[in-house]
Amino acid sequence: MAFIIISLFSVPLIGLAFHRTHLLSALLCLEGMMLTIFVTLSMIPPQLTLAPFMLPLILLAMSACEAGLGLSLMVATARSHGSDNLMTLNILQC
Repeated sequence: MAFIIISLFSVPLIGLAFHRTHLLSALLCLEGMMLTIFVTLSMIPPQLTLAPFMLPLILLAMSACEAGLGLSLMVATARSHGSDNLMTLNILQC
């Protein structure tokens, strides 16, 4: 089971490291990593934590906020720069 969780987390991490051409692909890789953490927290037995159902729900709410913020940033950069290519964005010029 640990191998499956580690591989589910490492595949989006490798995708984030090697395929950073578009902002949307980076956001999808981050969302895949967050969903892996959500599934892992959901599988914790209820005897180990005080509030076993609150941790996954808090993480899911934070993940939804992160996705909304990322998509709004992507729309803003696409409107201002013309595309969502990460290579054309310069942090000093933004």
